[in-house]
Amino acid sequence: MGEDLWDVFCGNSGCSRKVGKICSSGFLAIICPCSCINHIFVISVDILLLFIVLFIFTYKASVTKFLPSQKSRCSTKIPNSAAIFNGGLGLVYLGFGFWMVAEKPSSEDIVLPLYRCLMVLSQGFTWSLLGVAVWFKRHQLAEITLMRLCSIFAFFFAGFLCLQSLWEPIVENAELVKIVLDILSFPGAILLLFCTFWTPEYAETNGDTNGAALYTPLSCDEACGGSKINSEDNLTPFAKAGFLSRMSFWWLNSLLKKGKKKILEDRDVPLLRREDRAETCYSMFLEQQNKQKQKESSDPPSILTTIFFCYWKEIFITGLFALIKVLALATGPLFVRAFIMVAEGKEAFKYEGYALTGGLFLTKCLESLLERQWFFRTRLIGLQVRSLLSAAIYQKQLRLSNAAKASHSSGEIMNYVTVDTYRIGEFPYWLHQVWSTSLQMCLAILIVYYSVGLATVVPLLAILLTVLVNSPLGKLQLKYQIKLMAAQDRKLKAFTESLTNMKILKLYAWETHFKNVIEGLRKEESQWLSAVLMKRAQKLVLFWSCPVLGSAATFWACYFLGIPLTASSVFTFLASLRIVQEPIRLIPEVVSAFIEAKVSLTRIVKFLEAPEVDGRHVKKMFDGKELEESIFIKADRISWDNNSTRATLRNINLVVKHGEKVAICGEVGSGKSTLLAVILGEVPQVDGKVQAYGKIAYVSQAAWIQTGTIQENILFGSAMDPYRYREVIEKCSLVKDLEMLPFGDLTEIGERGVNLSGGQKQRVQLARALYQEADVYLLDDPFSAVDAHTAASLFNEYVMGALSSKTVILVTHQVDFLPAFDSVLLMSEGEILQAATYDQLMHSSQEFWDLVEAHKGTAGSERQQDHASSQKPNTSKGEIQTIYTKEEFGETSGDQLIKKEERETGDTGFKPYIQYLKHSKGFLYFSLSTMFHLIFTVGQLIQSYWLAADIQNPSVSKPKLLTVYTVIGFSMIIFLFFRSIFIVVLGLRASESIFSTLLSSLFQAPMFFYDSTPLGRILSRVSSDLSVVDLDLAFKLTFAVGAAVTTYSSFGVVAIFAWQLLFVIVPTIYLTTLIQSYYFASAKELMRISGTTKSLVASHLAESVAGAMTIRAFREEDRLFSKNLDLIDTNASPLFHNFTANEWYIQRLEIISAIALSSAALALTLLPEGASKSGRCSLS
Repeated sequence: MGEDLWDVFCGNSGCSRKVGKICSSGFLAIICPCSCINHIFVISVDILLLFIVLFIFTYKASVTKFLPSQKSRCSTKIPNSAAIFNGGLGLVYLGFGFWMVAEKPSSEDIVLPLYRCLMVLSQGFTWSLLGVAVWFKRHQLAEITLMRLCSIFAFFFAGFLCLQSLWEPIVENAELVKIVLDILSFPGAILLLFCTFWTPEYAETNGDTNGAALYTPLSCDEACGGSKINSEDNLTPFAKAGFLSRMSFWWLNSLLKKGKKKILEDRDVPLLRREDRAETCYSMFLEQQNKQKQKESSDPPSILTTIFFCYWKEIFITGLFALIKVLALATGPLFVRAFIMVAEGKEAFKYEGYALTGGLFLTKCLESLLERQWFFRTRLIGLQVRSLLSAAIYQKQLRLSNAAKASHSSGEIMNYVTVDTYRIGEFPYWLHQVWSTSLQMCLAILIVYYSVGLATVVPLLAILLTVLVNSPLGKLQLKYQIKLMAAQDRKLKAFTESLTNMKILKLYAWETHFKNVIEGLRKEESQWLSAVLMKRAQKLVLFWSCPVLGSAATFWACYFLGIPLTASSVFTFLASLRIVQEPIRLIPEVVSAFIEAKVSLTRIVKFLEAPEVDGRHVKKMFDGKELEESIFIKADRISWDNNSTRATLRNINLVVKHGEKVAICGEVGSGKSTLLAVILGEVPQVDGKVQAYGKIAYVSQAAWIQTGTIQENILFGSAMDPYRYREVIEKCSLVKDLEMLPFGDLTEIGERGVNLSGGQKQRVQLARALYQEADVYLLDDPFSAVDAHTAASLFNEYVMGALSSKTVILVTHQVDFLPAFDSVLLMSEGEILQAATYDQLMHSSQEFWDLVEAHKGTAGSERQQDHASSQKPNTSKGEIQTIYTKEEFGETSGDQLIKKEERETGDTGFKPYIQYLKHSKGFLYFSLSTMFHLIFTVGQLIQSYWLAADIQNPSVSKPKLLTVYTVIGFSMIIFLFFRSIFIVVLGLRASESIFSTLLSSLFQAPMFFYDSTPLGRILSRVSSDLSVVDLDLAFKLTFAVGAAVTTYSSFGVVAIFAWQLLFVIVPTIYLTTLIQSYYFASAKELMRISGTTKSLVASHLAESVAGAMTIRAFREEDRLFSKNLDLIDTNASPLFHNFTANEWYIQRLEIISAIALSSAALALTLLPEGASKSGRCSLS
């Protein structure tokens, strides 16, 4: 007890035997390899190098990625050699160090001696991480100043090791190995120094064929069109944060401070770094996919493999954080054992309690820093993966073929983005839990073996049995999850169809029928939902009961094997068991996350591999030359289905000259629209040749209107030309319509143009096509939704006037306009029966004559033209100018139709949870589950107290001690079972009630609600939000309450056994409350903003799915894709800052907890000695 701390460090080292007092002081003490001061010096330098290497890992170069060419690859041989040599040397150091730990006999029962093995292990970690850092940064070594300084520092340090190892020759083999390793470290440092200061001559390489040029991602300045994502004024502070700021999340303080002062708005959320934006992530994904295709030319590259190779470096770095965190966590039982020995009066030196307290505090702080970085970086990886998959899905749906749309409905595509990508994005958070749990178990087993010897076999068998039992449960959950996702797709498809056509349902009073259909699909979904939740509850009981049964079985094994149970061994074992208790309890969550991610990835991969509209049969020429032919088609067979033997069109021979006006007429279903689709390249099966020359504009039969202003729909991405814009409005007869609208052409029209009439929507479509200044105009019956007067005006002013010099192909049923066309195509049953002028067809074709006779009720084209000319409103240019000026600059009154999505603001307290629990006796089930969890927690405390109080009590026999301990454990499992059952019942009942209320509200809502609410906003609620309510909310709510119960019960136990610690606990609770209120002020708003911005992504996706053919026809895919990337980033930014705020909050709580824990441990060791002092210390 009275030993000096210095003696513990030195122990019986060779320095005391051979060089006497060389350990005490002086320069010789530093360079002597057997000196304690030398050991401390080497370990300190190793720790310093470790921090430098960790900082180097966090170094981020520009997003621009360098792809070395064949010549420049030669320059990486030296860095590769340095990385392999130093990494291998570090592994040998580590192996030698672990061998010393296993073989070195311990003459004294002390926990923390600084033997030479500790120095060897520190050397191993340092050189291993140096090798890894050189490997990852081998293309940037000359650019990182810190790497150069590190190489200089390592060079002098390795030189010192080489010289000091030759200071005193030692004959033992073990020491000879150490000498050899120290000498070899010097050439490794020379290699490192050389590769950091030698700059390869890249100028000789050229980037012609081997990809040696710099990779430049898509320029957002060009793609986004000056959107807000280009502004760097509000860039996240994370982009320029330093090492300490990133490790402590200090850079987030400015946003949290702003959130505390005011309610955060969308504009207050900083933009993402460029490397975290969807554009960069998707570009990197495509680049990696191309690399994989070059390597595997036969098979298409796996999506999962491509994603892994995109982020394998980040995954490896987070794995290092996880590894060091697990190693730091493993020291917990050693500290417990050391504190128990101090409490029993067996100090290794006088102030060991203070030293252990300091070591415990530093270890817990290091553990917190590492775990927070681990979780933060894996969530960042998940965010990037989610963004790139969302972008890939959007890009895919723009190219999706009509056959593929039959198996991937718009509702399913919505589910892919709003549900599946989020589940895949959550998986990286759980990725390292798979192997880190196994490592924690192995370390715990080693410590358990050290504590209870052969009885270790029992907890090992318990863990193995738990894993084996979990295997069939996992398979069943995977099966049920697949069924559940399929049922959700069917329900969402029915929802989409009903909501899209709600006006028709209300007009025909069909709401009840379609509501019953959706309720039937929900019942089918509820069956699989119940099965998934029950399997989750069963795994919850299984893994939570494993530590309880394992500890009881281990103690009984010790009793039967005659292994003595002391406070030191028992509570070291329990502390070791707690190391794996949390990971074991997380195994159900890990398995669930893995299953959900696997199912979601399978669905997305199937979608991304679906057939596309490639347009390979259509050759489109855009060389700007005047050509005689605008359209040329010669095809024997044209079909929408590749596998069908029945052709949609047959024997099509068509030549349309430049500037020619061609009309297509025929009966319904004769193939008129299909012929236009062939020209656009939409039809997959074409046996022949199709050529289209010039820019094409397309007006579809069913009008497609985007949510936005009328002006945005007409411009459709083009620059504003006021004169041309006014002319287009006049030609499309929109002047009077714009006068009637409250905001003129700046009036926002609802999704699919719900607040416009059918004729107005068609005229907006015509204006959009005319403003594009195309060469070829494909008009699919645009006059069907307008009256005869407007149709005549449009035909004269639009077709024959504005398009007089353009090539026009018009599909129409209004035969009155046919005499004005250069050629008329008569189609029937997929064939062009005849192609001639109107007069020729009237004389030569009986079918055409019958068709004209069927429309005798309408006036002839000449009379229609005269009447339209005489009755045409005489609107002057000046009047149009006045209208336009008033619309653009005038004062307006009233509100736009499309409202910004509402969200809660400020602290709502427990209001959302109370609303949730009000559904279907939720308070009852929640109270029961909470009560059973409270009983379970009390049972844990009673079980531990019983063991702590009587473990050293001779009046209590060991069988009685263990019997009571076991009975308490079995009782706890029963309460745990009922707790899990009531959680499932709570989740199912509340989810069913919320869905029923939501469904009734949607079908009873007035049409104004659907006119002013984008479809994507509604679908976001019934897909992703409802999925969270179904699967997660009940579990997370009860777990949160359970965690609070466990925390405060732990505080109560500590206060009971050492009331003095109330002076630490009370300030701890107060500080926790302050930090929590500071955190919640911003975190809640960030989460709400994330929810509302997700609706924007869903709405834009739904619109694009509906108008994919029009988008392709106008070749606007890139612009809308850029807009989608912008919306993805707008949604990702609040999500990024929200989970960062979560890590900020937890880190500060853990630092406060480390202070409280260290203070409690110190106080308990300084208590007056008593019979149960060690038991109380270990219990606390």
